[in-house]
Amino acid sequence: MANHKSALKRIRSNEKKRVLNRYQHKTTRNAIKALRLATEKSDAAGKLSAVISMIDKLAKKNIIHDNKASNLKSKLTKHVAKL
Repeated sequence: MANHKSALKRIRSNEKKRVLNRYQHKTTRNAIKALRLATEKSDAAGKLSAVISMIDKLAKKNIIHDNKASNLKSKLTKHVAKL
């Protein structure tokens, strides 16, 4: 276990960030699944902008890689256009 005050604080802050990052990532994954299951174009188009915003936020915080974010957005946009 850490002995220094700063190391103990770092452990606490890392745990808080890890939990928040997992929550945001899982929420985004669920939103992506809901978008892929959408059958109506109008419904999917409405969800698309919200999902893209969530993906961009994850990439900005380095929770996912920028290229992965681009690939996801591209695939989801093609999926909605195909409906």
